[in-house]
Amino acid sequence: METVFGIETVLLSRIQFAFTIAFHIVFPAFSIGLSAYIATLEVVWLKTGQPHFHTLARFWTKIFAVSFAMGVVSGIVMEYQIGTNWSRFGEVVGNTLAPLFAYEVLTAFFLEASFLGVMLFGWNRFPPWLHTMACVFVALGTALSGFWILAANSWMQTPAGHEVRDGIAYPVSWFHVIFNPSFPYRFVHMMVATYITTSMVVAATGARYLLAGRYPREAMTMLRMGLGMLALLAPLQAVVGDLHGLNTLEHQPAKVAAIEAHWEDTGPADLVLFAWPDMRQERNHWEIAVPRLGSLILTHDWNGRFQGLREFPRDQRPPVAPVFFAFRAMVGLGLFMIAVGWFGVWLLWRRRIGGRRWFLRLLRVCWPVGFVALIAGWVVTEVGRQPWIAWGILRTADAASPVNALQVFISLALFVLVYFVVFSIGIWYINRMIGKGPQGEVPGPDTLPNRPLAGGRPHGNEAVPS
Repeated sequence: METVFGIETVLLSRIQFAFTIAFHIVFPAFSIGLSAYIATLEVVWLKTGQPHFHTLARFWTKIFAVSFAMGVVSGIVMEYQIGTNWSRFGEVVGNTLAPLFAYEVLTAFFLEASFLGVMLFGWNRFPPWLHTMACVFVALGTALSGFWILAANSWMQTPAGHEVRDGIAYPVSWFHVIFNPSFPYRFVHMMVATYITTSMVVAATGARYLLAGRYPREAMTMLRMGLGMLALLAPLQAVVGDLHGLNTLEHQPAKVAAIEAHWEDTGPADLVLFAWPDMRQERNHWEIAVPRLGSLILTHDWNGRFQGLREFPRDQRPPVAPVFFAFRAMVGLGLFMIAVGWFGVWLLWRRRIGGRRWFLRLLRVCWPVGFVALIAGWVVTEVGRQPWIAWGILRTADAASPVNALQVFISLALFVLVYFVVFSIGIWYINRMIGKGPQGEVPGPDTLPNRPLAGGRPHGNEAVPS
């Protein structure tokens, strides 16, 4: 097999796809969570008539537009890569996966496209109820897009509802294809992750403004909503993750063995907190573990047992180190977000958050935490699936196109260069919009819902606190 700098073509293609999808997933995840947040702001504004909710909705809609556009652009690149680098993949599983991608376009994308224009440009052109409805439908569209993508990816993890004839997978039950064994857990896990990620960004932005003494009313609203959602969803994610882990243990035991760096089933398993897994020697170096806790967490039985990596042929074991460390990064950041959410809500309840500037400074720089945890989770999912690209149907090495290694390397280098330039500019622009703040977004009398503000005051001409 051809190599460049000792790296084979298949591995280069995998690195290229991993690089582009790591950039891509950040923006759809943020768009899903942010669209739901904007829709919530619009509904609350429509119900209460308080202008600062409208101000925040318009402010975050601008950021949503940039994130949505960057997600679309990066998604197109991945589709081309499937054709150029993974042609055999399309041949073997295209009969099953291609319709799912088409359903996403026909349902989710068309729904988003139908109402996105109203959401972005209809602030002063449509009645408030209609604009709010458009925002709700865009949020539903982004969630529906996640539904179809997770259905396709989950089928690759736990295929069902198909039959294989002459090496080609054909669907026989679309219900079982879509609602395959891992789909419910993976879909809920991913959707909650998008809302947690967005909550961290919203709360961090509120902390940024409060520290600077700017937009105190909007800042406190973002802190309450962001930290409130974080305190609620981060513990829920731990429960969903536990259920997802039980499902993975049932259907992908080799992945769980890699997650735990568990080499041999000799009795109740320890929970390995830290180690350096060695695939050649089939052991862990510098291991720090808690006896039996791994069995309790993974099987809910103090004496539970599960397969070790040595029980699987060497060519069917996933790379252990990336899966092991990525999982611990995800869990560690998840626990950190639980602590931040609960402590932040406690400070809000005691009305002390304004005086805890150390916490606000910490929260301000925590905006990327959710994104890092999200990417770490996808590393666990995708690397842990190896050596299969469609579990039990097609191996990754057999899915690649017969392309030249040097061509893949050159295209990878170009992707790295272009992505860092383009997406650095995009992220810089989003940060600039956040730095500018929600200026000049106060609604006029013609765009306010026909209801009084809290306290019975009229609305439309009153001064709005900055």
